[in-house]
Amino acid sequence: MNSVSDVVVIGAGISGLASAWWLQRAGYKVTVIEAASRAGGTIGTVRESGYLIETGPNSTLETSPLIGQLLDETGIAERRVYANPAAKNRFILRGGALLALPMSPPAFLRTKLFSARAKLGLLREPFVGKSPGDSQETVAQFVRRRLGEEFLDYAINPFVAGVYAGDPDLLSVRGAFPRLFETEQRYGSLIRGQILGARERKRSGDTSKQTAPMLSFADGMQTLTDAVAARLADLRLGTRATALSQTADSGWEINAVGGHGDLRLRARSVLVATPASAAAQLVKPLAAGASSAMEQIPYPPVASVASAHARADVAHALDGFGFLVPKKERRRILGTIFSSTLFDNRSPQGMVLLTTFVGGMRQPELAQQDESAIAALVREELESLLGVRAAPQRIWVNRWERAIPQYTIGHLERISAIEEAERESPGLFLRANYRGGISVADCVKSSRAAAERIAQHLGVRSESP
Repeated sequence: MNSVSDVVVIGAGISGLASAWWLQRAGYKVTVIEAASRAGGTIGTVRESGYLIETGPNSTLETSPLIGQLLDETGIAERRVYANPAAKNRFILRGGALLALPMSPPAFLRTKLFSARAKLGLLREPFVGKSPGDSQETVAQFVRRRLGEEFLDYAINPFVAGVYAGDPDLLSVRGAFPRLFETEQRYGSLIRGQILGARERKRSGDTSKQTAPMLSFADGMQTLTDAVAARLADLRLGTRATALSQTADSGWEINAVGGHGDLRLRARSVLVATPASAAAQLVKPLAAGASSAMEQIPYPPVASVASAHARADVAHALDGFGFLVPKKERRRILGTIFSSTLFDNRSPQGMVLLTTFVGGMRQPELAQQDESAIAALVREELESLLGVRAAPQRIWVNRWERAIPQYTIGHLERISAIEEAERESPGLFLRANYRGGISVADCVKSSRAAAERIAQHLGVRSESP
């Protein structure tokens, strides 16, 4: 039996790591356990033969001052790198051609990505009535109603596939894009809300995702999770939680198994920061409703394929972030990031690195093929879409059987069941990217909120996190 911690954090992905860090800085005794042999969860970086390959998120957006604060506190602010100006273009596939997404009103008027009819149709958006406050619209229904079918097909559908690996016909607009829903409710118009909402973001210190700078690190995204992990006083890797129970003194006991056999940890509170399916198994004996809710959160499979090519073998200028593929185009990939354009030093001189995504909610079966089949289909798609004239010189395939949580219709009710479990079991907290947003930046912000709630439960030790 170990001595009692203030908090045991189960899971060392970015949500668990960031929460643990802020609690530790506030003076609490924190123990973190992680089933895998390394910290970081889906964030991972591989350096090989002069290439830098991200096995998970390729970047994050600096949408909140909390991002900079975390980098300063962990001593990695100077290792941060911002996206190259050359990567500002974002391409969308339409009719087999890659067209730049317009990023300004003049560019919007000139673009061939949207028809004249669709552009004129935007004039009606400020006059479209808002939905009832308790509506259960999908993202697709919301966009059709406010912006029209063409914007759904060639803006929102590829965006949702690129960010969520999701399907706008299944995602809840209130769950997945709450700011869109709130903007409509408050201002009655997305266009009006975009203008007026900028003032509020300025006061809060937050930056919109449309204008926030994109960042990574000179040695890749794993720099962030490694830095936090290295500064935690008690991090135990290769240690899997098997059961939770509340003790007679309102504390918590965590059973786990590690490299040295079974162990029991005692804590005044526990934060479960694992994917929803793993959290569901741990809390099932305590909160059957929350467990059932978490089991219902879909996580589609996704394959990430990094391919190395001689620059001379790629016809496209690669002058942008990458491209996204609308469902309507009937291709076998979700999109491709021009990794060596996005950040410097991702490939050797004369070479380029591309990262292509396969599967998701659109075509889950494609991500479940063997690695050679996935590599072959990516090669064929890149030959067709980017004019790649030769086989890649190197290729790396990473598959995630359960990749990104989907905030589908009913997600808010599932989150309500989780919140009810927290109220009924004081000292139990549940937090990961199935709650509060899926991006790295969202997880950092959500983790800060979790740390504050845990501190309130425990009572302040030194300074509030």
